[in-house]
Amino acid sequence: MSTITFDTHEFIKELKNVGFSEEQAKHDYQFDDLATKRDLKELEFRLESRIKDTELKIVETKAELVRWVVGVGVLQTALIAALLIKLSSAI
Repeated sequence: MSTITFDTHEFIKELKNVGFSEEQAKHDYQFDDLATKRDLKELEFRLESRIKDTELKIVETKAELVRWVVGVGVLQTALIAALLIKLSSAI
């Protein structure tokens, strides 16, 4: 992460001008965790990549689910046909 020059005295003055108390304005603020535009772009790129991977997995799972459903349907049809043939020959 890059270093950002920040005028804390000016920031404290602005906080006091908008209604913060002296104690609130002088609180020890930590600015080490601020994100830059570059950090946000990198995060956006990583998230988009993960979303695309997830979408691909969803498509693959959907195709596999369709294969299972069709397979079970064919098996059920075969079982019903076999039972009907067995029942009809018993009569």
